[in-house]
Amino acid sequence: MPVTKQARKKLRKDLRREKKNAKLKANLKKIIKKTKKSPTIKHLSLSSKVIDKAAKKNVIHKNKASRLKSRLARLSKSK
Repeated sequence: MPVTKQARKKLRKDLRREKKNAKLKANLKKIIKKTKKSPTIKHLSLSSKVIDKAAKKNVIHKNKASRLKSRLARLSKSK
């Protein structure tokens, strides 16, 4: 357990951020799965938006975001 006042505050902040990031990551995975299942333009733009938001908030790395978007775009092109 944290001892100092600032350490307790940091723990609270970390827990809040952890929940928020977990929610964002779960949503990201759900959208990607849906897009892979049926790669339409609508799903692609939605997944692109969610991926960019996750990268902006440092939930995923920007290069990973770019790679995911590229692979999803390639999927929609082939079908």
